[in-house]
Amino acid sequence: MTTSERLIEATRELLWERGYVGTSPKAIQQAAGAGQGSMYHHFAGKPDLALAAIRRTAGEMRATAESVLSGRGSAYARVEAYLLRERDVLRGCPVGRLTMDPDVMGSDELRTPVDETLDWLRDRLAGVVQEGLDSGELTGPLEPADLAATIVATVQGGYVLARASGAPAAFDTAVRGLLALLSPRTA
Repeated sequence: MTTSERLIEATRELLWERGYVGTSPKAIQQAAGAGQGSMYHHFAGKPDLALAAIRRTAGEMRATAESVLSGRGSAYARVEAYLLRERDVLRGCPVGRLTMDPDVMGSDELRTPVDETLDWLRDRLAGVVQEGLDSGELTGPLEPADLAATIVATVQGGYVLARASGAPAAFDTAVRGLLALLSPRTA
């Protein structure tokens, strides 16, 4: 792994664990095994490096979600696979946690990839829900965009509940509840 890659990966981890303010250049350099000169050779400063890390994290989140949502099976099965996929629930969502960081949200540049990723996820989920409505698999007064926002809110809220309780059960309960509400009814 190149020095710039090590710096990005170290920053991603530190942002997830500590947030923007808690991620000092010194901590990044130590975690990456890189010197100050190397960091400033590859990046203009902490904001530039944080942006690269956030973009990488957002890209990975999109790729992971896309691999599940574009998989085989019914719309419900793909939403279920998205909700039940393996996650480090107690650490929370690396993108979602950034929304609670006032320094990230206060910077248009750092906030943009977070906002774009959550918008993309809601749009992608809405598309899957629409497929389920079009096929007749999902029925009822469902608005795809509203349901997509509910799915994202359940996941993000589930992370918060799990972290607050110190146990993944709260996340699992929220997901099971949503899946029960979405479950196609058989006659």
